Order: sequence, then C-alpha cells, then structure tokens
Amino acid sequence: MATTADINIGSVIRYNNELCLITEWQHRTPGNLRAFYQARMRNLRSGKQTENRFRSGEEVEMVRVEYKMMQFIYPENEFIVVMDNATFEQVHIPAAALGDGLKFLKEGMEVKVTFEEESPILAEAPTFVELQVTYTEPGLKGDTATNTLKPATVETGAEVRIPLFINEGDVIRIDTRTAAYVERVKK
Repeated sequence: MATTADINIGSVIRYNNELCLITEWQHRTPGNLRAFYQARMRNLRSGKQTENRFRSGEEVEMVRVEYKMMQFIYPENEFIVVMDNATFEQVHIPAAALGDGLKFLKEGMEVKVTFEEESPILAEAPTFVELQVTYTEPGLKGDTATNTLKPATVETGAEVRIPLFINEGDVIRIDTRTAAYVERVKK
C-alpha cells in the first residue's frame, strides 16, 4: 500500500473498487485545519470525472501499470485493433478508451496503450498528427491578418477549424487533445 505522498498526476489508483487516473493533485493546508490532498480523478471504466479529498498520510491502493507503444491497424465495431511491433500480437481495445483522439487516427499511427496485468485499460492517441485537408472552401492568398477560422474535413473524416489561407491538399498539424489546428506543414 502506498500513502498519499506517493501519488502524482498520472498515477492510477483503485478507489471504491474502480480504476481511477489522477488528473489533478494538490496539497492544501487551510489555516488551523489539518493538511489534506485534493484530487480530481477520471474513472477509467466509465470516463466520469470525480473529486475527492484524502487525508495526509492516508493509505491508497496504487495500481501498477505498464505502458506500450502499439501500432493502430483498423477500427472494428466499438473496438480498435492495435498491434505490438515486437511480438506482432493484436489487441482489441474499446474505442471509448481513446476518447476524441480516435477521429484523428489513421492506419500505422503509434498509440500509447496502458495495461493493468494483461488487460488494456487506457489508450492515448499521439499528441500531434499531420493530416491532409480533403475538403474546405477555397482560401485567399494573403488572408492572414485576422484570426478567422473556417471548417475543414481532414483525411480521417474529422472536422476541424482552420485559418482562411489553408486550401484543399495542404497538410496540417492538429493537436488531438483539443482538436485544434496548430500549423501548416511544408512537404
């Protein structure tokens, strides 16, 4: 058993018999009261966010997890299929584990998969992806003065907001955490 002093952001704990990922972790000492830790956690099974307070020194069950970089192969119903590059073993992961990052995945991309013992519990898309714009309204040359955005569809079918000067066929970098345009990529 670990104590609250051993926990950091990104730790996985077992709380009320559910696996939870710590997304925020703050130590607080309010005035004359006892110190405590304020935690914001995401339930890995349901995806629900919760907040909880832990006393300083309280025992917490930390879960030992293993991270592997795996290659995305294809989606299959409500699962995605990824492959271990070393053993060529294929693993089915629930598509909900990827969240919104799923719509930016294309064949061959690396996905970070978290395992508890032998079962996958969490998957994370690459932070930045480079995708080609397949449909957007024509852009105007030199229209970079304003921060106006227009809708565009990229090669995976996802829709993002891009600046006016981007045209069809351009390759752009997208942040998968926020689904936001980052920059145009020169090829």
